Amino acid sequence: MNTSVLNIEGMGCSGCVDTVENTLSALPGVKSVTVNLQKGTAMVDFDEQEVSETEFKQAIKEAGYTMTGIQG
Repeated sequence: MNTSVLNIEGMGCSGCVDTVENTLSALPGVKSVTVNLQKGTAMVDFDEQEVSETEFKQAIKEAGYTMTGIQG
């Protein structure tokens, strides 16, 4: 199990939070997602055997947001 904090640009409301949480939660291997609107981050607990950070970036892009980096 791995935990990463994704920096995400473009979120402006609680609907954006829901979209990002649902998008990331739908990926295989993702165990939990916590989005912080004020910080512009999403903390993701995931199985690195099933999903990669590249897949996070692509899913976020397809949802209409931009992943600008990863902490941890």
